[in-house]
Amino acid sequence: MVRRTKEEAQETRTLILDAAETVFRDRGVSRTSLAEIAQQAGVTRGAIYWHFQNKADLFTAMCDRATLPLEALMENMADPDQPDPLGLVRRACVGALDVVATDERCRRVFEILTLKCEYVDELATQVQRRQECRLGAREVLGQALENARRRGQVRADLDCRAAAVALMAFIDGLILDWSLDGGSNSPARRGEAMIDLFFSGLIGRQG
Repeated sequence: MVRRTKEEAQETRTLILDAAETVFRDRGVSRTSLAEIAQQAGVTRGAIYWHFQNKADLFTAMCDRATLPLEALMENMADPDQPDPLGLVRRACVGALDVVATDERCRRVFEILTLKCEYVDELATQVQRRQECRLGAREVLGQALENARRRGQVRADLDCRAAAVALMAFIDGLILDWSLDGGSNSPARRGEAMIDLFFSGLIGRQG
């Protein structure tokens, strides 16, 4: 009985998070009330407060369970012993676009974070969290490109930190453009070719 109760509680929590994704995406975060999320989920407001302290807590949980592009593909990327650091960065970028193309939850949450959210008032703490996450990802990318420079895979004069900033902005831009286009032109379709075009600028002329 206890196990079943825990399972039911988890099911309810999942329903609430799914509903939050839907309503936040349709109405925007600031314009959405917990009552609207409860109605979408088919639960009471009390059920929401059982699982989450407030809308900001619910928003954070929704973000935490999503696999966001690029930031999720950083494992071992900064390892100086990687034999092909540039290849690893490229595969991560292609993989980020593939995640967006195949993971509907990732797409929804990315769209909410980018287009449907004002980081003010109760969500102000999310600004710091997101900045910390992106700064961490940027640092890892920069270190991986430094490793690639030491191995002669990119131009010797490459500003690796600036290149990391530009690369993240490039990937975000591809995904955002797709979101604004209504998802009709998947970034995974031509994304690999566009990533190679970007990387050609990092490599430059060899010899």
